Amino acid sequence: MKKFLMATALVSLAAVVGAPSYAADKPTIPVIVKDTTSGYWQIVFAGARQAAKDLDVNVPELGAQSEADINGEITILENAVAEKPAAVVIAPTQFKALGKPIDEAAKKVPIIGIDSAADSKAFTSFLTTDNEVGGRKAADGMAEAIKAKYGKAEGEVALITHLPGVGSLEARNKGFKEELAEKYPDLKLVADKVSDGNATTGLNIMTDLITAMPKLRGVFADNLIQCQGASQAIAENKKGDTIKLVCFDADDKLIGYLKDGTITALLLQDPYRMGYDGVKTALAASKGEKVPANVDTGANLVTKANMDQPKEHALLYPPK
Repeated sequence: MKKFLMATALVSLAAVVGAPSYAADKPTIPVIVKDTTSGYWQIVFAGARQAAKDLDVNVPELGAQSEADINGEITILENAVAEKPAAVVIAPTQFKALGKPIDEAAKKVPIIGIDSAADSKAFTSFLTTDNEVGGRKAADGMAEAIKAKYGKAEGEVALITHLPGVGSLEARNKGFKEELAEKYPDLKLVADKVSDGNATTGLNIMTDLITAMPKLRGVFADNLIQCQGASQAIAENKKGDTIKLVCFDADDKLIGYLKDGTITALLLQDPYRMGYDGVKTALAASKGEKVPANVDTGANLVTKANMDQPKEHALLYPPK
């Protein structure tokens, strides 16, 4: 506990000491992500960076070093707003905890939300994947793969959640469970595991599932980091043929696992678009222009069979 508090304090201190000096000659729009160490959020930054060039704005790239550092993100948001930017783009780490901080921030500047919801109605605009639809597509992809392997969409399946209380993850899981219940009643959800935000925990959860449930036929990992751990366990135990793993998001390693059959399918969002359009929308809002309240940035099921198609290839290998 002491180590956690010290880490949070260090992130908060870094947010204070390292707060950027905003240039007065052009608008500044900070982009705050959940985890600056994650490949997914680096793609968001890449989109935001391109928007900064195209629109001639300052775009500080901010965020904690773990999605579990909720207090760190709150501090970073408060410090960013204190610098009086034109607007702020933020991906909230946790639904409940970020609600009030975003309410307070929105009293001073327009707040554009991306990726995950928060318990706030103060967003000027919100750009995100329809995560319930994404969860349903994950169930469909898993069911199709199980049917192709076993003849019918039936048997035991499991769910691995990255962290509790995250709006985007809860929506994905809701869609996944509802699709199973409505369309695939013979696929039985026998394990619903919640991780702590670490890939090692995902590895351990998946390893335990393989050991404890020899009849397991499918797993949905609702986040990139949990997929890293789960796919490693599948690979190490050579279960890619018998256990159909479907995941949200991708990195180079997971793309490799998709190619060799360790992973059955990846649900790909469009983080580059979230970053680019987040900044573009924030700039428009800061000028008093009308912007859409909600924008669906899409969710796409990518498999080994379609990964070389133009649309899917572009999502697997976005600009950096």
